[in-house]
Amino acid sequence: MKILVIEDDFVSRCVFIEYLSPYGSCDAAANGKEGVMAFKLAFESGKPYDLVCLDIMMPEMDGQEVLKQIRQYEEEKGIGGLAGVKIIMTTALDDFKNIMTAFRHQCEAYLVKPIEKAKLVAQMKTMGLVQG
Repeated sequence: MKILVIEDDFVSRCVFIEYLSPYGSCDAAANGKEGVMAFKLAFESGKPYDLVCLDIMMPEMDGQEVLKQIRQYEEEKGIGGLAGVKIIMTTALDDFKNIMTAFRHQCEAYLVKPIEKAKLVAQMKTMGLVQG
């Protein structure tokens, strides 16, 4: 599995990589613009990501906009529905508006920080990314 962590906080990026590296190769982006660029480059190189863990509050471009741009890019490439990358929003924001916006833009899951490894792995199992 190929995983992209888009998270501006260094410690959080490290924690995600520690949690996720047993399940696949992990790349990280420190802001939204880097994340969108990494996503597109991976797709264009023929090695797309299977999972994106995406923070909402970031500089350059917030996670809601990143999610929207990833889904627009997939649509332009003819990828839709279950064929798209699996996206887990991983954020401190647990308000109704942010949760609904994320699901409206087609994230698969929404986890509120602090992220527990067991909950993250359970979401990956639910999405069929890891065996159970």
